[in-house]
Amino acid sequence: MVSKIRVGIGYDVHPLTPGRRLVLGGVEIPFDKGLDGWSDADVLTHAIIDALLGAASLGDIGSHFPAGEPRYKGIPSLILLEKVREELAQNGWLVGNIDATIVAEQPKLSDFVTGMRRRISEALGIAVGQVSVKAKTSAQLGFAGRGEGIAAYAVVLLEGISS
Repeated sequence: MVSKIRVGIGYDVHPLTPGRRLVLGGVEIPFDKGLDGWSDADVLTHAIIDALLGAASLGDIGSHFPAGEPRYKGIPSLILLEKVREELAQNGWLVGNIDATIVAEQPKLSDFVTGMRRRISEALGIAVGQVSVKAKTSAQLGFAGRGEGIAAYAVVLLEGISS
């Protein structure tokens, strides 16, 4: 029986840089630049992690997986998402659904959204239908519009299970 519901919002941004892989939602995207960061810099997964932790009042991604910590250098963000899933379960939370948006002028991401949804749902142990991922441009405005970086937003619903 669902006894409580919580909503969380997450946001992340990373700069694009040559010589890095571009990973979004756990899917490697062919592109001449990748996102710069301590882990794999997967902005989509990072935004989802922040939304999940925020909804459960468990802090944020930086408090759980700090940049500069050697064990997180280059780590796939889906591994971090799996760790968050475990912590949510330990605290009595289930993921109801996720709605996320990636903001990037380039590359075009529509062909990769299905794979992102699948990888995220697998990491969280939920149905693909509980994960929505959308890709939008910023109409050539701001840092994303100039191709300097990629941002992502996520909203999640958590359901608390009573014992």
